[in-house]
Amino acid sequence: MWTILGKKLSYFNVTDKQFCFLNLDEMDDKGSELSEEYHSANPFPHIVIDDFLPPEILEKCLDYFPEENDPESITFDRDQERFKTGFNPDYLPANLRTLFYSLNSRPFLKFLENLTGISGLMADPYFIGGGFHCIKQGGHLSVHADFNHHLQLNLERRINVLIYLNKNWSDEYGGQIELWDEDMENCIVSQTPEFNRCVIFNTTSNSYHGNPQPINHPDNVPRRSIALYYYTATWDSSSRKHTTQFKARPKSEDVVDWNIKLQELGDEIFPPIVVRTYRRIKRKIKFK
Repeated sequence: MWTILGKKLSYFNVTDKQFCFLNLDEMDDKGSELSEEYHSANPFPHIVIDDFLPPEILEKCLDYFPEENDPESITFDRDQERFKTGFNPDYLPANLRTLFYSLNSRPFLKFLENLTGISGLMADPYFIGGGFHCIKQGGHLSVHADFNHHLQLNLERRINVLIYLNKNWSDEYGGQIELWDEDMENCIVSQTPEFNRCVIFNTTSNSYHGNPQPINHPDNVPRRSIALYYYTATWDSSSRKHTTQFKARPKSEDVVDWNIKLQELGDEIFPPIVVRTYRRIKRKIKFK
């Protein structure tokens, strides 16, 4: 148990607000130190790091964790993702916004590049799908591979960074992050989403992960986390775009998302102009 960034953050105070920055050289070194462990991990390159940030920073995250949806929040309530809400960092108080902006900064990108061996990583200034995540009692996120294309920036998704905010969390409360093998036959890694635990991993079309165990906290405390995604400018005309790909675990009651499968099949079969016209008509009908 050690703090990877605790000694790499410098602080200054403006009234009651705390701001943080990262040291470029030290972050470079730390990424290189952990690179071998990252690449040798199964079922795909990843690392689990405890005591990732100074705890007082994450205490602030809990103090100001949103209680109401922001203008960009989306709450999911379907078979594949139940009672899950995301919150965009741009609507947070200034002291918390600086944390997210620091994790999008050059020093942290260099740490990730040296850790993963992926050069040219870019942060997402829009925080599409990223920011604070909350899953309430009874909720879950089925095992899946993430969407692979950032539409606004035309970038390829490469890395996920997840930081957990749950104090005194037990496996009995559910919500463990699971990493599955490519054939969806075995759960290789299961980690409790404990306070200040960070999980970093390569994002590919078969890096299957999720937290399928429903939240079952005795005091109805939700599962809270920070999620950040990183990209490269490697998307081209030969790349095949896909949205989140949910997978059913063997001998489970997981439900296949047939709507997505049929939509993607249509994308493959029909010419793009037919697909775009159909979606425009569908949107018009929906919002009439």
